[in-house]
Amino acid sequence: MGFASASKLAAVVAGSGGGGGYLNPSKVQAGTSKRFKILSDAPLDSWCVWGEDPSGACKPFRFDHDPSPSEIEEKMGGEYVRRMNREGTAPEAVKPGMSFFVYSYDDSSVMLCEFTQKSLIKELLSIASLEEYEDLSEWDFSLGREGSGLSTEYSLRAIPAKKGEGPAIATAWEAAQAKGYSLDALLTGENPFGGS
Repeated sequence: MGFASASKLAAVVAGSGGGGGYLNPSKVQAGTSKRFKILSDAPLDSWCVWGEDPSGACKPFRFDHDPSPSEIEEKMGGEYVRRMNREGTAPEAVKPGMSFFVYSYDDSSVMLCEFTQKSLIKELLSIASLEEYEDLSEWDFSLGREGSGLSTEYSLRAIPAKKGEGPAIATAWEAAQAKGYSLDALLTGENPFGGS
């Protein structure tokens, strides 16, 4: 099954940097880009809502479907409440997301990348649907960011794979898998990088 056809988010977007082991598009500095290779055979599609505890600490809660308010409340338990929107008038909307493991050339390591930006999800699915890009592992990607705040724009381009990097990437991916790296851990709130 191809990367794009495995994603349940294709219908969701049809109409519409890194840290701690994560390659986070919002952390890419404006005017720069990050180069990476997708390692996962298929993405984990999820719907994410952020919870906040009484001290103000935030935590993501992910679902394998678009959850109802009661499902969100149940998963958060009594310890967390939904984070409010920018205006402070209502809870933040549930965001669809696409997660997958990548090899970050800048960090020379396997990282978890999550796209919650509809423009990035749409672009990746568009690239993956082209016959020439059926096997995304044969390509590298450049993730760019321009602007800030509400005027932030992201770009994603498929580019030829770096020559001579295959063995190092394969070794890093094998080591990550041996440690128990798992996308499914995101749905249960466990550590996706293995261990506890």
